[in-house]
Amino acid sequence: MSFMGFFGARRDPKQAARDAIVTLRQQLQMIEKKEDHLQKKIDDELKKAKANAVSNKSVATAALKRKKANELELDRLAGTRLQLEMQVNTLESVNLNAETMAAMKKAADAMKVIHGNLDIDKVDATMAAVNEQRELANDIAASLANPLFGDQLDDDDIAKELEDLEQEDLNERLSEAKHAPVHLPEGTRVEGSRQPVAVEEEDEDAQLRELQAALAM
Repeated sequence: MSFMGFFGARRDPKQAARDAIVTLRQQLQMIEKKEDHLQKKIDDELKKAKANAVSNKSVATAALKRKKANELELDRLAGTRLQLEMQVNTLESVNLNAETMAAMKKAADAMKVIHGNLDIDKVDATMAAVNEQRELANDIAASLANPLFGDQLDDDDIAKELEDLEQEDLNERLSEAKHAPVHLPEGTRVEGSRQPVAVEEEDEDAQLRELQAALAM
């Protein structure tokens, strides 16, 4: 026998728990079979006692005694079975806890490998770089959205051009007003083809004032 065999080799705790659970379940099966056998004997002794209760009381009494002894044995086995079932439940719970802890340890080790050399400072630096690049992208997009010659536009030039257009429109309306026909009241006599100069000038002045008033609104 080797030195390790003499003192006993170290066993895997999880495997030891599984072996113990298997052994306990096998013992439970044996007890259940014993209980079934005792219950059958109890039923047989009860039948024998009933059959001889009147005709042969001594036989009936002996049968009841054997029945009582079997019932006591059955109660003892029931107590033993309960203890074994409790041990099985405890071992299963302990084994489950051990496997859960092992799984959690593996998960923790995996997270350590995944994180590697990462730390909070490196994460902060990476996020800062991401935000910087995002701001740069926004600035580029805003620059591309502006008109190509937007900086060359002069508001004074635009205002001067608008003023010229307004003056041009005013001149056109004044020119049209000078050539508008003058409607005289019925019965007014006109000598020749020309109208009185004073009347024509007064009409033009009135129309000019009306036009200026309309443009001023």
